[in-house]
Amino acid sequence: MNDHAMRASAPHYDTTLDRAGLALALGGALGGIVVLLLVFAAGQRELASLGAAWVLGTIFSALGIAGAGGPLWLVLHLAGYRRAWHAAALGALISLVLFVGAQTYGFGFLAVPASDLRTTLFRWISALGTSALLAIVAAGIALAMWRVAYRRVM
Repeated sequence: MNDHAMRASAPHYDTTLDRAGLALALGGALGGIVVLLLVFAAGQRELASLGAAWVLGTIFSALGIAGAGGPLWLVLHLAGYRRAWHAAALGALISLVLFVGAQTYGFGFLAVPASDLRTTLFRWISALGTSALLAIVAAGIALAMWRVAYRRVM
């Protein structure tokens, strides 16, 4: 089968601005739920505090998705990489990079307190482990957002 025939048979996905907006709202809300669950797991039981955690988690998740994910997804979208696994991979990668960087003093580029090699190694292993868990969650959120935003074009 030639290259042109393979491309013609491959599914094509497209979106609209309203579906993209709904996907962003969904991503923010799901991020807020993750924050709410983390706050609840940390022992917070006061209803007002839990509500504030969800609202703030939703706002900051939506800002993070729009600020970090939006430009990168736009590049992938324009390049034709619009499948679900592209969204999941990008969500996981962005999450992994941001959270590892946040836990390792900007990958060691910012002022790092004095510590021995074992402590530094533990910090990096811990950062990679916890960030990998969050990357899995971010991939799930990205998949949900993709499902809302995209429709298959025949």
